[in-house]
Amino acid sequence: MTIHRRAVLSGILGGAAAFGLPRITFAASEVQRVDDLIARMTIEEKAGQMTCLADAFRPFNPPNPQAGIQDEKRLSEEIRKGRVGCLFNGIGVAGARRAQELAVRESRLGIPLLFAGDVIHGLKTIFPVPLAEASSFDPELARSTARAMAVEATAAGLHLTFAPMADVARDQRWGRVVEGSGEDVTLTALLSAARVRGFQGRDLRRSDSLLACPKHFAAYGAVAGGLEYGSVDISDETLRETHLPPFAASFAAGALTTMAAFSEINGVPATADRALLTDTLRGEMEFRGFVFSDYTADEELIAHGYAEDERDAARLAVLAGVDMSMQSGLYIRYLPELVKSGAVPLGTVDVAVRRILYVKLAMGLFDNPWRSLDEETERTRIATPAHRALAREAAGRSIVLLKNSGVLPVDPSQGQKIALIGPFGEDRENVYGPWAFYGDPGKGVDLASGLRAALPDATKLAVEPGCDIDGPIDGGIARAVEAAKSSDIVLLAIGESQTMSGEAQSRTTIEIPAAQQALADAVAATGKPVVVLLRHGRALALHGGVADAQAILATWFLGSESGHAVADVLFGKVNPSGKLPVSFPWESGQEPFFYDRKSTGRPVIDNRTEYRARYTTTDNSARFPFGHGLSYTEFVLDNLKLSDSVMRWDETVDVSVRITNKGSRGGSEVAQLYIRDRVASRTRPIREFKAMQRVTLSPGESKTIRFPLARKDLEFIGQGSKRIAEPGMFDIWVGQSSSGGLHTQIELYAAALPQN
Repeated sequence: MTIHRRAVLSGILGGAAAFGLPRITFAASEVQRVDDLIARMTIEEKAGQMTCLADAFRPFNPPNPQAGIQDEKRLSEEIRKGRVGCLFNGIGVAGARRAQELAVRESRLGIPLLFAGDVIHGLKTIFPVPLAEASSFDPELARSTARAMAVEATAAGLHLTFAPMADVARDQRWGRVVEGSGEDVTLTALLSAARVRGFQGRDLRRSDSLLACPKHFAAYGAVAGGLEYGSVDISDETLRETHLPPFAASFAAGALTTMAAFSEINGVPATADRALLTDTLRGEMEFRGFVFSDYTADEELIAHGYAEDERDAARLAVLAGVDMSMQSGLYIRYLPELVKSGAVPLGTVDVAVRRILYVKLAMGLFDNPWRSLDEETERTRIATPAHRALAREAAGRSIVLLKNSGVLPVDPSQGQKIALIGPFGEDRENVYGPWAFYGDPGKGVDLASGLRAALPDATKLAVEPGCDIDGPIDGGIARAVEAAKSSDIVLLAIGESQTMSGEAQSRTTIEIPAAQQALADAVAATGKPVVVLLRHGRALALHGGVADAQAILATWFLGSESGHAVADVLFGKVNPSGKLPVSFPWESGQEPFFYDRKSTGRPVIDNRTEYRARYTTTDNSARFPFGHGLSYTEFVLDNLKLSDSVMRWDETVDVSVRITNKGSRGGSEVAQLYIRDRVASRTRPIREFKAMQRVTLSPGESKTIRFPLARKDLEFIGQGSKRIAEPGMFDIWVGQSSSGGLHTQIELYAAALPQN
């Protein structure tokens, strides 16, 4: 397509060009179409385009309180009047077609609806929760699973997903850690961008392109105490250095919508924060798509104590830069009067409507309002064998081997008696994880089923729950102990239920529930080798019989193919290669805990020295650090080299290292590059993750890999909130986690070198 009126679009969708991506362009006739629509729209119809309501044509029960219009008849009348622009969290082509028929053929202007939904880690085929998938340290895997989700979601009549979650989460007490990519800004940025590319594909107008909506803008992962919906008190430097880059990466990947956070930042709720949503997002970051509120977040400005009433809340939100109000209905109720009274300029409303219409135009909805609404596609592209195979692969690559004293992998041909003990052994209610409410109950593979399918003789497997998730069962521990004594090896399936992670699931302690801990301690006392299969949506503090087990696997919530994927790893069909995207603390009280913390003026030397930045009651390191993950083979790194011992201001230095597989199995390792700026005008973390490379090697094979390191990799946010690099010495590590590794150093020269 060509365009002769580029000035119009550069102010709407041109922001991607700032990141080196082509602008989205339209023919002049398409631009004129939007202009003509806006000129013909009443203020009520404009407010309607800015209104997103729960889908009553095909209702589901997502984890949100009931609010607003709830029946199809009332919603149908609102659509006919042009008072709705978007419906969310319903799936199914038939219902969507009914709603779209009303919008296109029975409303005055015929503007098509946008259908959105929370497809976080799967529709019918459920993939690992995002935090689990982040353990793969593989953006290409994230892109692939997002693409599969897009195919299924669009086949079910959706145009947009409220994902990925681009929040950097550094307090494991926060329940929504499970939705993101962990504690590191670089990893979160890489995976968020990959998911955007996967959801949207190469062409937004294709019927299987699912528009991405990175959330929650911004710094929602920094809520105080890990408390859901809480406040954020943060420096501008930390906001820009840690919490904005994943959003910038997502926008650079092509995302055209985003969602404002529930939380307040430095006393101003994000939904009413013009400095954040307009000055920073649209000014500095050059975002030109449109902004959703979160669920009734504009109405919640009243409870925040920031708005006087609903009218005031609507005024504050639209003036801040919220283009589409979700579920509260405040815009349709109050914007017409606010504009009439002069409290909100008509031009502000027109800009918001233009953004929304241009996104609908970019998706091809004006030319084909029936895109993604095909019954045959719905029958053939959902829960396909190929998607199940990808789910199994992704689940296997998401598992992290935290500890192994030689008991894994288990050789099923040896005929060992295996006791599967714990409340998750035959449990199917918790295999999907949170935010998978479209998944069909009972179709996920539980652990026992996966193990039986992989064993030559399924009678060798004994299953005992031992306890419930949150409490004891009569005689449960006694039966579990007997099963353990009669076995050669125990698989202990314990952890969190899926309702313990996710939205509104902040927890004061991040430990195994007491009943399960008692079970673990009793089983450990039998002396049988124990392999712990953790089910969880966050890092956990492990104790007693859990921490002391001979092997521990972080199996998260792995989705549809959980049981098969765990069996693949246990029996050695898959060599684990996952790496932790979050640090496991020794105690809950260490939270927030993350690897790239500051040293302080009195850094910890050991756990005995007094008057240091330490807790006196625990080890002050991580039990399992960020980036940690073992394999069934042995990888060794050596021969760390720099192409130059100094870095000129605008040059690149290659960091090379040799990786050798010294074990007897083929496998994959993730080499990780970290830096530290030794002396800076703003104190720097003890380490910063900058790059990774995945290497797959046969037994005895070696490979040399190279990391290009440039000045931009050494930059930070300095005074005046500007990104700068300062000349001086930098430490460099290449290792297998954020702890240890091979070490060297490099000096960054100043921009202007002294003359001889």
